[in-house]
Order: sequence, then structure tokens, then C-alpha cells
Amino acid sequence: MAEPGTYKKLQIKQFPVRGLRETAEGRYWRGFESPQVVQQVGGVTHVDFMQESPYDFAITSSTRVFLYNGKTKKMKKQFTRFKDKAYSGCLRSDGKVIAAGGETGLVQVFDAGSRSVLRQLEGHTRPVHTVKFGTDKLHVFSGGDDATARWWDVATGAQLTRLDGHSDYIRAAAASPVGPEMWATGGYDHTCNLWDVRSGGSTVLSVNHGAPIEDVAFFPSGSLMATAGGTSVCIWDVLGGGKLLRRVTSHQKTVTCVKIIADIGPPSLLGGEDAPNASTRMITGSLDGHLKIYDLDKFQVCHASKYPGPILSLGLSGDCGTMAVGLANGILSIRNRKKPRDTVLDLSGDPAAPSRAVRRRRVPSMNTGAYRYFMRGQGAKAGASDFKVTAQRRAKLAVFDKKLRTFHKAEALDAALATGQPEVVVSVLEELAAMGCMQDAIAGRDAFGLAPLLSFLCRFLTEPRYVRLLLTVAQQMLDVYGGVVGQAPAVDEKLRLLKERINVELLAQQDLFAVQGMLDTLLAGSMR
Repeated sequence: MAEPGTYKKLQIKQFPVRGLRETAEGRYWRGFESPQVVQQVGGVTHVDFMQESPYDFAITSSTRVFLYNGKTKKMKKQFTRFKDKAYSGCLRSDGKVIAAGGETGLVQVFDAGSRSVLRQLEGHTRPVHTVKFGTDKLHVFSGGDDATARWWDVATGAQLTRLDGHSDYIRAAAASPVGPEMWATGGYDHTCNLWDVRSGGSTVLSVNHGAPIEDVAFFPSGSLMATAGGTSVCIWDVLGGGKLLRRVTSHQKTVTCVKIIADIGPPSLLGGEDAPNASTRMITGSLDGHLKIYDLDKFQVCHASKYPGPILSLGLSGDCGTMAVGLANGILSIRNRKKPRDTVLDLSGDPAAPSRAVRRRRVPSMNTGAYRYFMRGQGAKAGASDFKVTAQRRAKLAVFDKKLRTFHKAEALDAALATGQPEVVVSVLEELAAMGCMQDAIAGRDAFGLAPLLSFLCRFLTEPRYVRLLLTVAQQMLDVYGGVVGQAPAVDEKLRLLKERINVELLAQQDLFAVQGMLDTLLAGSMR
């Protein structure tokens, strides 16, 4: 038996990291909790948040518009005064009034509290797919399949302006943040028109997206505009005469919605010095089920999420605390951002600086009743002139190390399997193989002792990092126990599962060899 002082601890195998290191941007967006899923009666075609606290939001599904509480995320009202499908249910900025279009061409305005119909705006001859409140809270903008957009006075119910300029359905509209009279509309005629509702219906600017436009959004400055349609999102310079600045193509199917977020939150809440700056982000949703966030400094995707269905609509609250995504299969996904455990309000002396929540670590008081009082100075470092006495610490051995040191091979393997860490098990198996006692560690086991080893092989045999070693282990195990197969049902079930895993891996290898042959042919042809 080896002396304790001569035994060297087993070096656990280390493998390269599989994926890229998670960035601060990814940590921020992963800070949203697991989604709260609500099944609706039909596809959720529109999500709209009110701009003031408590950030209630309205969603449109089939023939109804639902109003959700921004704090509890529970439905509190539903509006059913529609003869057919409802479209584009939107909240006024104060959340007291709701407007929605419909299949019949009627635009209805509801009282959010009593659910009573305040106004019915008649004028469209075909379905109205987009309805927006003006920033002055007194007007409504609508666009429909009759290729017209209309500007309404809510107080009187009168149509103030009719905008003619599209040759196909109008499916998107957005108000410019620099002026309540400037509106942009996107249609299925591939064009996005900029209007001044004071001019009686003349087009200020028109750009061609190149595909049917599903959504339009302005940047906070109002000088840039984004249009979504087809598989691309286009960024336009409004002040530069409609110059195309960038075409972003990162989706595989039609982009159905686009949102511009002016401020994603204070950097102090995002994870430290490497957190993303509080700057503008663009969010897009597509029929391919992917939600993507773009850093607009480089127009690159900085985070992406996959949803269980085609995305039709999305919305984000003003404080970036709640994200709601509507899917074509009727699922409404609501995600809340995790709040810091300890936040205080940073009230700076500068009145121009906004108050923001800053995370601070709570430091316990130092007194004789605290454990830290008696342990103070433990982490102090020695000075340059101090004499440092290094204490020789005795190596703390793991259970499998102790068993290997005493040559209890089977018990060492059992201890490694008990850790549940594949790197530890593989390291112990390699050490047993180097000692030439692999078969001794496997032999002499009953059905109870074989179960953990068979479970490990079934789970990790097809793992590329372990397959070479584990195939040898599986072969030796079959050589030892091949004559007693069929006596224990539990062991037989594990062996059947192991056989299925091996067959699946063989089929995958055959497909990969076929692909490799095709690539070799193509590469050989390109070399000529």
C-alpha cells in the first residue's frame, strides 16, 4: 500500500468551453423570468402598453380585446363589442380609453373603466388593421384595407383628414416623436409614406421597402425610421430625404413586428462595469419564432430568444420591466424582469438628472456581537518587509481518491459515479485503464451495482468527448456479463436503451459520412 504522502491527487479532465461566454447584454435580457403563458381564443395579433405607470397593456385576439393589469399581469377587462374579428386594440397614454379596429371597417373607442362604447368612427369601407392614438390624446389615426388612412377627432367623432396614396392594404402606422402631426404608414404596396395631417392629405416622403410592410417604428430622435417586411428590416434617414442607411436581414421568415426601445435601463442594474450602456435597442419578431435584439451602434444581433410558435406581435413596458409576446397559435407570453433585492433611490443634487434605482450592497454593522468583529484582519496581506511562514496544508482527498490510494477499484468507480459529474467519472475510468484494472472494477457487480454504470453509459456514450473511452468500457462490460444477460429485468432494460442509443448514433454517423462525401465532391470540383 502506498504511503499517504506519496499519493498524488487525481487530475480531473478539463474540456474546452462549448459555447461563447455570456455577455452583459445577454445577462440583461436573460434577467426576465420564465414566461407566464396565457392561452387565448385565437392568434394574438397586437400588444400595446400604456406609457404611464402601472403600464397596463391591451392585447387583441380573434373577436376580443383584453386589458391586463400591469402589476399583477392578470386580465381585468375584456371588450367584446365586435361583430367579427378585432384588430389593433390600443391604449391611450393614460390608460383610460381604448380604441380598436375591426373586420367591418368600424373604429370603436371604449371607456377602459366601464367598457362602454364612447365613439364609433365610420368611414373605412374595408377592415381596419391599424389604430393609434395621437400624442395629444384627442385624436385617433387609422389605416385599413381600403388603402386609405384617416385622422379622427375623438371628441366629435368627425373625420378631419383622409390620406390617399397607397395602392394596397395599409397594415402599419406610427407617429413621429418630434411632432404629433407627422405620421408614417406602411402598406402591402411595399411603400412607407410620411404624412402631415395638417396639409390635407399630401405625402411628405415615400420610400420603397421592397416587400409588403408589416410594421413601422420611429427612433426616439425622429430622424430615423424602421420598416419591417419580408425577411428584412430597413433603417431610413427621414431628414436625409428617405436615404436607406441599413438593411438588416437576420430572420428566415417574415418579420411581423419591430419596436425601438430608447433606454433599456441604468447600467448599475445590468451587471457591473461590463454591462451594456443605456442606449437604443431594436427588437424584432418573426414568423420563424425568433425574437431578436439589435445593438444599433453596429446593427448587429446582441441577443435572441426562441418562442414555441410564429410571433405576430410584441410589446415592452416603458420601464422595461415587462415583455409581452403574442404568437399565432394563441399563446400570450408575459415575462417580468427580476428586480434587485436591495435597491435605493439615487437622488443626486443635479435636478436635471433623473432619479434611478441603484443597487447597493448592504454592509452589516461591526460590533462585538458580530462574527466578523472577531475574524477581522484574516484577509490582510503581508507587507513587503514581513516574514511570511507558509503552512503546509494536508491535501484533502475526495472519496474516489481515497479508494484509488488504497486500490479499492470498484469502490472508487462507485464513488465517482455518485458525484454525478461526467468529467470525474471519465478521469477515474482513464486512471483505472492506465493501472490495467478496468475489468476488475467492472466485474463482480449485482444488478443494483450495475444500474449506475449502465445509466451513465446510456447518457454519455454518444458524447463526442467521451465516446472513445466509453465504447471500450461498454465492450469490456459486455464481455464480463454477456453470459448472464436476461436474469435481471432492470439490467435488461438498460441494455436495451443502450442498444437504441448506439443505433441512433450509427445512423447519425452514416448521414455525416454521406454529407462529407458530398462536400468532398464539391470541394474537389471547386479546386479544378
